[in-house]
Amino acid sequence: MIEETGLIEQEEQDLYEHLRVVVDKGQSLLRIDKFLMHRIENASRNRIQNAIELGNVLVNEKAIKPSYKVKPQDVISIVLPHPPRDTEVYPENLPLDIVYEDDDVLIVNKAAGMVVHPGYNNYTGTLVNALVYHFQQLPTLPGNDGRPGLVHRIDKDTSGLLLISKNERAMTWLARQFFEHTIARKYIALVWGDLPEDGTVTGYIGRSIADRRVMSVYDDPEKGKWSVTHYKVLERMDYVTLIECQLETGRTHQIRAHMKHIGHPLFNDAMYGGDKIVKGTVFSKYKQFVENCFELLPRQALHAQSLGFLHPTLKKRLYFEAPLPPDFEAALEKWRKYGQRLETSD
Repeated sequence: MIEETGLIEQEEQDLYEHLRVVVDKGQSLLRIDKFLMHRIENASRNRIQNAIELGNVLVNEKAIKPSYKVKPQDVISIVLPHPPRDTEVYPENLPLDIVYEDDDVLIVNKAAGMVVHPGYNNYTGTLVNALVYHFQQLPTLPGNDGRPGLVHRIDKDTSGLLLISKNERAMTWLARQFFEHTIARKYIALVWGDLPEDGTVTGYIGRSIADRRVMSVYDDPEKGKWSVTHYKVLERMDYVTLIECQLETGRTHQIRAHMKHIGHPLFNDAMYGGDKIVKGTVFSKYKQFVENCFELLPRQALHAQSLGFLHPTLKKRLYFEAPLPPDFEAALEKWRKYGQRLETSD
């Protein structure tokens, strides 16, 4: 009996599968890799053995050796990366801002406006197209089929750090960390309004009934997945606030939906109501000032600033940061100067 007990969501939605297998009462003793090969679709023996060696396969909540033989009514839990979809991805020589690279992982500072992976209406010009081209210039590595392994995702108009695995072993190792929420990610966001203090937003995130493209926060667990975002105030600039967000969970549009939910949508986030004047004065000069800021930062003010994880081979935690991009910095500087003018006019 196999039941799918959950998917890691957010920008990394659908990248990993969490399966729970209850062994039948009449099952004879059989090596666990052979047993799972016949019960998990698209799972090679090598893929399963990698998962076992990395501790991603538990039997009765305990890690086991590859030689373990399943017994009747064992409860087996598995976290595996989904296999690549059977669609052609064409390599494209697109610029990449590579922050770090070794034989196992690649860290990219993604520019705002770049779609992460091919999909409807976006089959070219994506980060994955660029990564496929980049990987063609590298030696063939065991477990690497020449396609980059996305470990998580960020929205098209969000800038910042993305972690990519370069082989099956790294993918499986990182899958577990994402599943257990031990990969540390911090985002910088500019939100509308004056946030009074640091805080935490929680709730069940699911698709909006009114617009399926938008995520809403619900109190009902039947309507979504549990989500937690911690935020810290970094700087107040009268009608906007610069904050740092730390994700405890990873749901689609989590920060964007959470800040909208508490009445502080991200600055210039069109999908969540931040592309109009939410706080401020009625004066025409102020309206023009905000419009100028929108032109400088023509997207939601969200940047994936830092990323920390346990490396699959080095077995030590690595930490990376990416500075705010020029469009974000330009809008911030404009708001700071606006605030200074208000102070001198008081």
